[in-house]
Amino acid sequence: MILKPIKTQKIYEQIVDQISQLVIDGHLKPGDRLPSERELVERFKVSRSSIREAVSALELMGLIEVRSGEGMYIRQVNVDSVVAPLAWMLFIEKDSDLELYEARKVLEVQAAGLAAERAEEDEIAEMHKYLELMRTDLQLERTGEEADHHFHYSIAKATHNKILIRLMNTISDTMRITLKTSRDILASDKNKPQRLYDEHFAIYEAIRLHDIEQAQKLMLDHLVGVENELAKDLLRKYK
Repeated sequence: MILKPIKTQKIYEQIVDQISQLVIDGHLKPGDRLPSERELVERFKVSRSSIREAVSALELMGLIEVRSGEGMYIRQVNVDSVVAPLAWMLFIEKDSDLELYEARKVLEVQAAGLAAERAEEDEIAEMHKYLELMRTDLQLERTGEEADHHFHYSIAKATHNKILIRLMNTISDTMRITLKTSRDILASDKNKPQRLYDEHFAIYEAIRLHDIEQAQKLMLDHLVGVENELAKDLLRKYK
């Protein structure tokens, strides 16, 4: 039997645990407003930076929503689901970006094939809507991670597979962050944003034409390409 040393829990992790438990126990309900950052500092007797780290983690886990100028609110979540623990793991595991892309290859390649087989006209139209938003972002030289995220999620919805959709929803917030990171990295090459758009358009076309094998191949090529760029960036950082 292998036993690992006990690690000291960081302050922000303790804050996250307390607030999460209040949600699980029903003391905090969807729509409830959390105390302000200043009030939380006073109540927990911790630094402002610890509160901000905790808020970032809770937002990533999907437990709270931060509304600009209004405050922090508890979101509608299923506390028994895998969403919170998986998102929490992805948050504290700082080197999980590449692992997330590995998981996305497992999920999204199959999703592209199922979407090509099952997508209905309104679902194909939704994918096209996000493609248009991506094109607009490209023209305005914006990174476009939101449209990118919604495009991939619309493919998952077109599978009509509730478990696959839920798994995609589980990693949704973490995907937003990695998409922002990957697009920032890729944007350093002026040709990459156009290439990314072209790759998404080709995936859309394969799904629209109900070409299962081509949709899977193009999705795999796309994810592998982005994963390789992220790996190169990590190697540069650690040199």
